[in-house]
Amino acid sequence: MKYCLSGIFFLFACCCAPLLRAQEEFIEPPSKHLTTVKFTQLTGGIVILHARVDEYPDTLNFILDTGSSGISLDSSTVDYLGLKPVPTDRTIRGIAGIRKVNFLFDKTLRFPGLNIEHLDFHINDYSILTTVYGERIDGIIGYSVISRYIMKVNYDSMQLSFYTKGTIRYPRGGYLLKPAISQLVSQPMRIRDEKAIYSRFLFDLGAGLCMLLSREFVEDSAFFSKKRKRFVKEGEGLGGKIDMELTLLKEVRIGPYKFRNVPVFVFDDEYNVSSYPYMGGILGNDLLRRFNVILNYAKGDIYITPNSHYGEVFDYSYSGIELYLVNGLIVIGDVAKGSPAEAVGLKEGDEVIAINKNLLHNLNSYKIAMQVPNQKIKIIIRRDGVMKEFEFKIKSIR
Repeated sequence: MKYCLSGIFFLFACCCAPLLRAQEEFIEPPSKHLTTVKFTQLTGGIVILHARVDEYPDTLNFILDTGSSGISLDSSTVDYLGLKPVPTDRTIRGIAGIRKVNFLFDKTLRFPGLNIEHLDFHINDYSILTTVYGERIDGIIGYSVISRYIMKVNYDSMQLSFYTKGTIRYPRGGYLLKPAISQLVSQPMRIRDEKAIYSRFLFDLGAGLCMLLSREFVEDSAFFSKKRKRFVKEGEGLGGKIDMELTLLKEVRIGPYKFRNVPVFVFDDEYNVSSYPYMGGILGNDLLRRFNVILNYAKGDIYITPNSHYGEVFDYSYSGIELYLVNGLIVIGDVAKGSPAEAVGLKEGDEVIAINKNLLHNLNSYKIAMQVPNQKIKIIIRRDGVMKEFEFKIKSIR
């Protein structure tokens, strides 16, 4: 009997050996940590990564952007580095325009501890982003890099970690999203105001807002309360500036997580960047930064875990002005009609000298100072060589 059992085991092993070998061949190796880099954040949760290109010594500022299908460099940065782009017929599309782009082929992006080779950078003019954020924006990192790795974005430690593709154990206490990923990321979600509606939204870490909805989607769906107030506001993106409306959405749900009274923008999507009717708009990083995020494109996974910013209050402020950094000066852009800023006489082109006795000349700190609703602020400006002081109350959109 003992011999018989041994023979049966031998037969079983022989029959199953090809299957076992096949399983071994298809077992994915565990993901390995490659490097971790620090990042900085700008208003709206924008993530700025610092990296070099090829052998050039200059450290450049890149926006991490899941809403970009490639990787790019600013045209003035390219000129500064003395690089020679190749003309192409390929185009890119943004909220304010469509344009042809040139390319730099087969370049290397260098992080501390990691070189990412064979990248094709398209060239674009990001001067508008530099004026909006007050920091030089040299490029945008999108799908071309993100798809090569598993990336962990930790907004508590302000660190981004790169891992090889492979098996990975997600931390407890979070939720696994299964979006559609084809260069861009489309996430199904439920939003609710007067009524609830399900749609897909672009999962966009590079958008410095909570949500951006196309007007066509809003009007066709008719989910907003007719009593909902809307405030005129200027927005910026690829191609320039556009007028938007700022309002509130009663509820946004991402997986099991619910957010109430979320500020959203509504805009005329002339260039269909939201791909309506496939998607209704953009889910931006002023909401997504409330989670630590793991991007695992190879598996079609995005894993989100609530972090220390999860319960932070949204920005409900409304002043009616936008501030920009232009040629080293902080100036007022468009002044919305009927806004608190227009009511006291502020004008487009006024140079901002100080806000609430803050003379640091820092665009980000000035923007933060204007994000406290129902608070009076004092702003000192220079107009035609004359210093003037204005005081007005920041309105709340709630």
